[in-house]
Amino acid sequence: MLDKSQLSRFKTKIDSQTEIAKFDALAKEWRDPRGKFKHVLGFNQTRLTAIEDQIASHFNRDLTQDIPFDGLSLLDIGCGVGLLCEPLASQGAQVTGIDASEHNITLACRHANSWSIPIDYRHCLASDLPGDQPQYDVILNTEVIEHVEDQAALVATCCHLLKPGGLLVMATLNRTLRSYIIGIVGAEYIMRYLPIGTHDWHHFVTPKELDEMLTPHGLSTKAVEGMVFNPFTRRWKLSSNSAVNYLLYASKPPSGLLEA
Repeated sequence: MLDKSQLSRFKTKIDSQTEIAKFDALAKEWRDPRGKFKHVLGFNQTRLTAIEDQIASHFNRDLTQDIPFDGLSLLDIGCGVGLLCEPLASQGAQVTGIDASEHNITLACRHANSWSIPIDYRHCLASDLPGDQPQYDVILNTEVIEHVEDQAALVATCCHLLKPGGLLVMATLNRTLRSYIIGIVGAEYIMRYLPIGTHDWHHFVTPKELDEMLTPHGLSTKAVEGMVFNPFTRRWKLSSNSAVNYLLYASKPPSGLLEA
């Protein structure tokens, strides 16, 4: 018969194994193209392709190479379970992924470790990162700003952490009547792609407002791309229409121009 100490250790081991199995199942479910997150995966793949193209163009990299982003440091703010971090790290980028959710970071770490993908995952906020000097060539801030109260502060942090000559990628929802109908009524209440209450329309940001937040920090908007969903093909695609979802790319001048 086990004594109390042995029983406690045995129970701890079982609980740990149960937690590991639970996280493994969730990590697998997040990446199942036929699972409940399939619409998120489709959205993410379209967004990833756009981001890859912009990084390659900005840094003059060839995407046909095995590791086109070799040597580039990249920060993904609000990385979730690592759906952007992993493919970009696999292409050679030195990736740091941060998220306010410890649960998301646990899932991201377990999946990356299972595939031996080197990513520096941290459970923290962008404001928690050392801010003594710019650290990253590329910063991603996707589907985060619409959930933040002090949006200008988040943008300021992104700009400060970005190296001169770097690329900032912001992805969010535009504040339009169409975004309310499609992004909230349609996605949350009718199609149930997202839990009800996921978004507050008043926190949506227009591209003009985002550009105005970037300008005081010396960044300039390079391009804005919309993302639209075709309900018939059930696929996402890039578009010139930024009335709902959009990506905004901004660049920071090289150090010489920044000082000038």
